[in-house]
Amino acid sequence: METGRDMKTFLTLWNESAVTSLGLFWTAFWAFGLGYLVSGMIQVFVTRSRMKRGMGKATAGSVGLGTFFGFLSSSCSFAALSTTRSLFAKGAGLVPALAFMLSSTNLVVELGIIIALFLSWQFVVGEYLGGVLLIVFMWIVVALTLPAGLEDEAREHARARAGDGDEDENPDWRTLIRSPGGWLKVARRYAMEWDMVWKDVSIGFTVAGIIAVFVPRDFFQALFIDSGAAHPAFWQVLAQAVIGPVAAFFTFIGSMGNVPLAAVLFTNGVSFAGVMAFLFSDLVVFPVVRIQAGYYGWRMALYLVVVLLLALVATSVVLHYGFAAFDMLPKGGAGRIMADREFFAVDYTLFLNAAFAVLSGAFWLWKRAADRAAMAGRTAHGSGHDGMDMPHGSDHEGMSHGSASLGDRLLFWFAMAAFAWLAGGVAVPLFAG
Repeated sequence: METGRDMKTFLTLWNESAVTSLGLFWTAFWAFGLGYLVSGMIQVFVTRSRMKRGMGKATAGSVGLGTFFGFLSSSCSFAALSTTRSLFAKGAGLVPALAFMLSSTNLVVELGIIIALFLSWQFVVGEYLGGVLLIVFMWIVVALTLPAGLEDEAREHARARAGDGDEDENPDWRTLIRSPGGWLKVARRYAMEWDMVWKDVSIGFTVAGIIAVFVPRDFFQALFIDSGAAHPAFWQVLAQAVIGPVAAFFTFIGSMGNVPLAAVLFTNGVSFAGVMAFLFSDLVVFPVVRIQAGYYGWRMALYLVVVLLLALVATSVVLHYGFAAFDMLPKGGAGRIMADREFFAVDYTLFLNAAFAVLSGAFWLWKRAADRAAMAGRTAHGSGHDGMDMPHGSDHEGMSHGSASLGDRLLFWFAMAAFAWLAGGVAVPLFAG
């Protein structure tokens, strides 16, 4: 009898978890689409060759350029890694290249939209202000600690791995934006963005639903020391800022997929500093470290982990006390991830999701038709691909390497397991009565 009640309770929680995960994704789908549309337009209409000029030495101007071009680039961690390697291999200094990488994963439009949906305006401000602080602290740490010869050694390693040449200069953006070829590039970039993040997003939202429903608040209070305290001491804030990236390392979810999980942490009483540290930790998770080692060698990869950890912990603590000084800290436990929330309703989310579902389908069909036409043309003429029809090299190249890796295969099967969990949870009422 007891076993039957336990099974019924588990099945109820399973269904609640799956509905929560799907509801969270339903809430965020249009924001992903909008962000990737904006990101794709910027990346197509702003040439990457301009990003490679003026970023040699670590000066205020070159770091500023790296930050600005990162802002114009993708928020996908893997795309950021590949483009950063390309810039670094072609002569950009280490600090400007890292500024690009940090900016492209923290200062982009789509990430702010997702954070606003699941957390609060304070976290959006913290994400953008913290992105700038991350770059400043990274610059200071590198200036004080970079071992002699490590930058040159890493650059040689990166050049040995570089297989993509300089891309052709795009036409004037005014001409490109009026041409079908320009919008085909946007469609390709839009599809590529989804291709790069769907595994992370699937796992991230599924894990967020599981944790929101199954994991008790006491667990977070034990993991994040004294979470939920009204006025945590400095050492408690610092400890939570350190634990944030540790938790992110073991979840290995990218910058977009970990936002709903960050909302779970905040709902369960984790401090502003701990949640911000978790959000900033997408570049120190294991798949990223492994890719960095392939690009620059393990010595540089481990050095970058230390630099980024120091920078993100310092940034999170400074943000926490800066917001506290102006009485701007968000109220604990206010994350928008509650399992009893009504996700599915006839409201603006429904219409926005419908619009972006149509846009996504149209872009995918257009890209597929263009791919088939390009393949037929290459077969007929026995020639290489047309640069207008193919995606830009560096981001795609980085993912093609990753797609053959053990880490990427594991992510794929974890995503498949997530889909199976969601399907089973949704189907529970059908077979559980």
